[in-house]
Amino acid sequence: MHTTNYYNTFIEVAEDCPVATAEMPPQKGDAKTVANLQFEMLNGKPYQFTSDEVLFSVFAAKNEVPEEELDAERQKFFSKGQACFRASPLTKRYGWGVHANEEGRIALVPLGSGEYETLVGDGRLKVVKAMRSKKG
Repeated sequence: MHTTNYYNTFIEVAEDCPVATAEMPPQKGDAKTVANLQFEMLNGKPYQFTSDEVLFSVFAAKNEVPEEELDAERQKFFSKGQACFRASPLTKRYGWGVHANEEGRIALVPLGSGEYETLVGDGRLKVVKAMRSKKG
């Protein structure tokens, strides 16, 4: 089984993130985007979920996986590597850092906040950048 969970890690926003402060992802039309679903799950609920829980829940919602198939689909989903929160639109486009605590539970941290700057400079954490949107 593969995992996307990080421990004692802070994911900074991507170098080419287009915003200077965190933004709520806008909804496009009737369907919620991956960014909307991730944001709704995490905003105001720090350290309640692991990365694996969020990413699989969003996958299941987007693909309308029936309740009775969730366990089998989860096994299939994590049987191969999945993109982690370094590839999330929240960290790449909307200015949200992601802090994973020692239990692997995550919290959103807005770019431009004191907490964001504190976590970037915390020598006890592994600090990694989100993936760039553009090559080069």
